[in-house]
Amino acid sequence: MSWWVVLTAVAMAVLIAWVGMKALRAASGPGREERPEVEDVEDLAVFLVCRECGTEFRVTRLGELQIPRHCGEPMEVVHRPAAGESRS
Repeated sequence: MSWWVVLTAVAMAVLIAWVGMKALRAASGPGREERPEVEDVEDLAVFLVCRECGTEFRVTRLGELQIPRHCGEPMEVVHRPAAGESRS
């Protein structure tokens, strides 16, 4: 076997490995997205309210807000004055 056959085989192996890695990265989707920091909002008195049945969830910490669905309808965000807070 001559040296150019070995060199061609090695070059083809590197090329196939490179194309394979690119294909795997493309198929795996986008890279990791940074998640927002969790914020404490307990003092703000924020609620998620279902207008169909009246179910309420109090929001105490916010990260990535995803409005849940209850009774098939999205819940609404409601801000109520906290105890001792006056409305002007």
